[in-house]
Amino acid sequence: MHVVVVGSGLAGLLTALRLARASTIQESGAAARASTIQEITLLTAGSLGAGASPSAQGGVSAAVSDDDSPELHAADTVAAGAGLVDADAALALCREAPAVIAELLELGVEFDRDATGDLAPGLEAAHSRARVLHAGGDATGARIVDALARVVRSSRVTVLEGVRAESIRTRNGAVSGLVTVDACGERRVLDAEAIVLATGGYSALYPRTTNPAGAIGSGVVLAHAAGAMVADLELVQFHPTVLAGGGLVSEAVRGEGATLLDASGRRFMTAVDARAELAPRDVVARAIARTMRAQGGDPVLLDARAVAARLGGAPALARRFPTIDALVRRSGIDWSRELVPVTPAAHYAMGGVLADLDGRTTVPGLFAVGETAATGVHGANRLASNSLLEAAVMARRLTSRMVAATASTIQEPLIPRGVAVEQAPPLSRRMPDATRIDAATLRARAWESLGLERDGTQLAALARDLADARPTDPIAETLLPLARLMAAAALARTESRGAHWRSDVPTAVESQRVRRVWAPADAAIPELWRAAHSTQPGVGAAETRTARTRTRGAA
Repeated sequence: MHVVVVGSGLAGLLTALRLARASTIQESGAAARASTIQEITLLTAGSLGAGASPSAQGGVSAAVSDDDSPELHAADTVAAGAGLVDADAALALCREAPAVIAELLELGVEFDRDATGDLAPGLEAAHSRARVLHAGGDATGARIVDALARVVRSSRVTVLEGVRAESIRTRNGAVSGLVTVDACGERRVLDAEAIVLATGGYSALYPRTTNPAGAIGSGVVLAHAAGAMVADLELVQFHPTVLAGGGLVSEAVRGEGATLLDASGRRFMTAVDARAELAPRDVVARAIARTMRAQGGDPVLLDARAVAARLGGAPALARRFPTIDALVRRSGIDWSRELVPVTPAAHYAMGGVLADLDGRTTVPGLFAVGETAATGVHGANRLASNSLLEAAVMARRLTSRMVAATASTIQEPLIPRGVAVEQAPPLSRRMPDATRIDAATLRARAWESLGLERDGTQLAALARDLADARPTDPIAETLLPLARLMAAAALARTESRGAHWRSDVPTAVESQRVRRVWAPADAAIPELWRAAHSTQPGVGAAETRTARTRTRGAA
């Protein structure tokens, strides 16, 4: 069996590595039998380890302290998720968290420790306990990805860098391969019995984001084109504190005691929520947006001066937050003595390809892990530092399932339960007089109508404008179908819940407390289905079949 993993963040790296290790052990064990996994290929559009994971400053949440438990962690996850969290999935996630930390330690990740040598968990928003583990202060994602990438390069995984996935091939409704394109435009077909999408989220739909430029929902669009259901696409989390000039300022800074001030120097979060700066992210982000609007659009100010004084001055602040310290100092700010201008930015997609914690989707043989997947553990508002955790837990569970599977069971699909299944809108096909739209325009419209604050009139106008629009560039070809689906999802959720806030219905509605799943329509978006049509025989003379002829990485 050949497994292809698309994406090389934490989810993709750990999936590929665990598949390689587990199948090797299976082949060489005392009671050895022929492994069902003969080949593992990992491909990434950039370089190995690129993507959103290296930028994750916050950490990995896990109940590893004596005063904590997976049950408390799960309760915090459910509370933050505003009524849409799958409670069983959240409990399973949190129960596996300590094992994830142990595995990452074994793989060479050096989490920060206190003076006694014990792990040093920190406090972040909406957590009732200090349970967020960091590596290198605020460089957690980068440290984890670096450690995993080193091990992957020395494993039996075939690594293809600078190669993107163009479409998923199916046969009789099940995965049969992947069409790829390299930097020179050469197309290749990788035959595969299983494809794992670990392509990240879609926050780069917005012009202001903490995500890399490639986070445009390519995995969601690929999967939907192949027939997979998608879910929760209207639920996008905006990080409250991003440096006005660009660059994330981790929530961990507020966890250490930093406060938010308006332009006049007044602390405003205490009047918004009893938890003040440590309220759930959607609450803090909207409060900042409203404060900015009231002061003519100027950023709010993050005050870390008391934190610096408590830690021991500017050098101590730099040791605790080296990435942020370098960021703000490049902007000419000495944040041990000066205020830091911050604004919200699109940060994390709770929605994605409908999947369970084992990564199964509704298409046989197609899996999704990490931010690409919509598992229900984040609900309508992700609990801080649960994202790296979810990616690692899903990689563990998926690989355990795959290694134990046979050729006949590897492609068992997910059967949706406990969700409202709706058909994706049968949006019109290209018309000769269709409005042409580029990526920049799409992003501006998304920020305006699918941003922190929405309303039905704007959403309906966006849906109408996008219905017959035609993309003018390759990025827009992915963003357009994604934006169409998101507009439909946001229109259907006629309430305000978590990260989804509508001014025309500013409260939660009990009848709306359901996860919405969107099944592909027969008369669907032409850009989205173009890839699906190309998965039929005769893709083109320019393609080269490479089912068993790849350049293999180090053995």
